[in-house]
Amino acid sequence: MKTLIIIPVRMAATRFPNKPMALIDGKTMIQRVWEQAILSNIGEVIVACCDTKIYDHISSLGGKAEMTNPNLPSGTDRIFEAINNYSNISHYDSIINLQGDMPIINPKDIEKTNIPLNQGFDMGTLVTELTEDQGRDINVTKAKIDWINKYKIGKAIDFNKNILNSINSKTYHHVGIYSFRYETLKKFVSMPPSKNEISQKLEQLRALDAKMTIGVSYVKDIPISVDTKKVLLEVEKMIKSL
Repeated sequence: MKTLIIIPVRMAATRFPNKPMALIDGKTMIQRVWEQAILSNIGEVIVACCDTKIYDHISSLGGKAEMTNPNLPSGTDRIFEAINNYSNISHYDSIINLQGDMPIINPKDIEKTNIPLNQGFDMGTLVTELTEDQGRDINVTKAKIDWINKYKIGKAIDFNKNILNSINSKTYHHVGIYSFRYETLKKFVSMPPSKNEISQKLEQLRALDAKMTIGVSYVKDIPISVDTKKVLLEVEKMIKSL
């Protein structure tokens, strides 16, 4: 499967400004994410950014970066703008949106994002087990899944951040990494946000509301997303212990 991995990043994050360039045991966060994407060995890796500091940093590592409009509303829009320079982009079977704040994501899990596309879904993503504490956390995105083959491939029915009093067998913790077919990505960014997307503040609901199919692969553990300096220190401690 011909794959292109895009890592959308920006420096102006509200909760953690300059996050992509934050050091984790001597390496920047964006470098660590980029290295994990390279280790997946499934295709070319591009960092889509709107800051020259990130562009120059990735270039200095021998990587490829694309500058994008700083006013784009989302990482998905940033990805689409980055690939517009590719004359043969329609020849790719998969475009993966890898979040720039997952410095310890398992490279094999990145590859698993392609499994749903191979099964005919419009989009692919990942889920893992949801704990009771996570079920009660409004910051954790939950995914309702109908499994076709248990822990192999499933179909996403819904996403939400609601507080759950109990967890059922169809509810999982969503991992925010996506695979798209080019035509699906093109259609997705052309549509306005749906009512459910605006209400829940979850971009993937735009796809479900438009009757796009989202397939899911199961992974054992969720990669930690670094949203605060406190979490960054926790990830650094984990890396040093390896």
